[in-house]
Amino acid sequence: MDKSSALEYINQMFPNEASLSGVEPLMQKIQNEIRTVDAGILTAVRQQSNSGTKAKEDLAAATRAVEELMYKIREIKTKAVQSETMVQEICRDIKKLDFAKKHITTTITALHRLTMLVSAVEQLQVMASKRQYKEAAAQLEAVNQLCSHFEAYRDIPKIMELREKFKNIKQILKSHVFSDFSSLGTGKESEETNLLQQLSDACLVVDALEPSVREELVNNFCNRELTSYEQIFEGAELAKLDKTERRYAWIKRRMRSNEEIWKIFPLSWHVSYRLCILFCKKTRKQLEDILANLKEKPDVGTLLLALQRTLEFEDELAEKFGGGTQNREIANEIEEIGRGTNSSNSASDIRKKYEKKLAAHQGGDTEEKDGTKDLAVPGAGFNFRGIISSCFEPHLTVYVELEEKTLMESLEKLVQEETWDIEEGSQSNVLSSSMQLFLIIKRSLKRCSALTKNQTLFNLLKVFQRVLKAYATKLFARLPKGGTGIVAAATGMDGQIKTSDRDERVICYIVNSAEYCHKTAGELAESVSKIIDPQYAEGVDMSEVQDEFSAVITKSLVTLVHGLETKFDIEMAAMTRVPWGTLESVGDQSEYVNAINSILTTSIPALGSLLSPIYFQFFLDKLASSLGPRFYSNIFKCKQISETGAQQMLLDTQAVKTILLEVPSLGRQTSGAASYSKFVSREMSKAEALLKVILSPVDSVADTYRALLPEGTPMEFQRILELKGLKKADQQSILDDFNKLGPGIKQTQVAPTIVPAAPPVAPVVPSPSAVGLIASREDVLTRAAALGRGAATTGFKRFLALTEAAKDRKDGPFRKLFNP
Repeated sequence: MDKSSALEYINQMFPNEASLSGVEPLMQKIQNEIRTVDAGILTAVRQQSNSGTKAKEDLAAATRAVEELMYKIREIKTKAVQSETMVQEICRDIKKLDFAKKHITTTITALHRLTMLVSAVEQLQVMASKRQYKEAAAQLEAVNQLCSHFEAYRDIPKIMELREKFKNIKQILKSHVFSDFSSLGTGKESEETNLLQQLSDACLVVDALEPSVREELVNNFCNRELTSYEQIFEGAELAKLDKTERRYAWIKRRMRSNEEIWKIFPLSWHVSYRLCILFCKKTRKQLEDILANLKEKPDVGTLLLALQRTLEFEDELAEKFGGGTQNREIANEIEEIGRGTNSSNSASDIRKKYEKKLAAHQGGDTEEKDGTKDLAVPGAGFNFRGIISSCFEPHLTVYVELEEKTLMESLEKLVQEETWDIEEGSQSNVLSSSMQLFLIIKRSLKRCSALTKNQTLFNLLKVFQRVLKAYATKLFARLPKGGTGIVAAATGMDGQIKTSDRDERVICYIVNSAEYCHKTAGELAESVSKIIDPQYAEGVDMSEVQDEFSAVITKSLVTLVHGLETKFDIEMAAMTRVPWGTLESVGDQSEYVNAINSILTTSIPALGSLLSPIYFQFFLDKLASSLGPRFYSNIFKCKQISETGAQQMLLDTQAVKTILLEVPSLGRQTSGAASYSKFVSREMSKAEALLKVILSPVDSVADTYRALLPEGTPMEFQRILELKGLKKADQQSILDDFNKLGPGIKQTQVAPTIVPAAPPVAPVVPSPSAVGLIASREDVLTRAAALGRGAATTGFKRFLALTEAAKDRKDGPFRKLFNP
């Protein structure tokens, strides 16, 4: 410890004079501890000195031991070298003897094999000269095996001589075999009974020779067999398209008559299979020449008959030789067109996409297969289907033209015979012409898919598209049209569409039929994409046709709305002709309201029963977007409106609103009526607000107008003053005050969630924020209505008293205002 710490320690031990008496004992204690430490140090120094001496002795002993070990290792190494030298001297003679034995053995074996080879070659030469094919075949195998042992000695003169002699013998055998086979099919086999057996043995020789010999022999045989075929069917008499069937009859007859004779060929040669391939190639070449040399378009019947017989022959060959398997579910795929009810469009698109990817990895063009596949074995990649029939493909345009003509004539006939009505008991509200048209298309697709699945089928699909577009045009033309011409313009009926109850049913049938065609066209494209060759599958698309039918649906529903609007024209005109300015009392709802109710109760139930929910909802949305604003604007078309007239009109407005809200119930389709009801309530509330403005006193009319109709314009406000019957001078002062303060505070408007441009997929649900805006709007209207009632005249007070009393009554015209 440092000096300050030592002082502190002493002060701590002896804080006062009395404590100094303990100095002596403490000193004694410290001296004892010092002696103990010194003794320990001395002991440690002695031990360290002894340990150093011992370590040096141990190190010296280890060094001596290592030196002894190294000496012993050197002795062992020397002895090992001496032992190795001794062993090599002992074995040197033994190795020489071993090598000599090995060489002698090899030489003996080689000489023995050489003797056997010389003997075998001589025997083979004798057998070849005597045409002993069966024995020669076995001898050929033995010579070939013996020759393989002398590959390393092929440069030795004797071996070269033997190999050359063997080669000449094989050439002699080949020439004898080919010479004997040239007599096959000439009639000698019936005269010489042993000829077939000799040729059968000759096949064994051919198998023992090189594979190229077998290929050459089979090709020569096939070409010789088909020489007469080429001579017969290249003549002017049979080189015609209508004689195609006789070609296939000839080869079938030839194969049946020679079946027993051809059994001489080993099964592994597949002679019949190779003969059929060569026959198909020659036939295709001749048919191509016939079709190319036609001076005019071929007769469709003759062309299709030749193609049909060709396809049947190809199917027989494919079934016989087991090559080119084909999917036989095409007819089932076609039958499924128009039957699906719950298939999802998205699932269909995904399935279609992956089927196309799978098809892209399958197969290829037949001609490419001819050059790349091993054709020697049946079923090894060669596909008989299409080997001949594909030559008809470029000439089938006449068939497609005939199909198009037939389909168009059938379409015209179906439309002419269409009654535009549905038979009683029918489960679907679809026109019979729609279903009949797709039945005709399915039959046409079956016919074509049985003939070809390439360019012709793709061209026929284009024909289907044109036929379906023409049918969509026919449906479009059947819709009621608006009035045109001088008379319509003079009577104010230009562009208006008049529809009877039958017209409305027909429009609904057209909507359902267009929907059926839209869906079935998609199924048709899906089926064709599975049937057609993969290289054309990507181009299969019926979206343009489906767009045409979607346009028919939209136009039909809009026509329905326009037809109802035309029916309402008379009632709207009747509303403007009511003497609202001279009406003496408020009574029951007006006649035009009853007429509107009659129109809707007559038309809506039928429409609701015929239209699907999604299209009926679209129709309701269009109807609401038309009638609400129209009723509002029609009020401005009236002449002067008194207080009593405004009260009566307000009653009528409530009645019309109730009628419109009951429309979904009339159609028995209330699933998507929420958005429709909100829109109707909002639009009719504008008409109610307008009538409340008219009922308000003159001095507060501007304030009431701002509160109830904040989106109004000065021109509209001026028209309201005219409806109230104010003179021009009185109007001007009110207008000046109104313009100074402005029309009112614009409030955020909730955009209508209906009136779409096309039929909706699902009803639109307002967001909570939009509901809040609507609620705030209703609050403003309620406060403004209270303002109007507080400043109302005696007539308006009487109207309020009538409505209050109606709350306690169970019937009567005013009771409808308070029905839930």
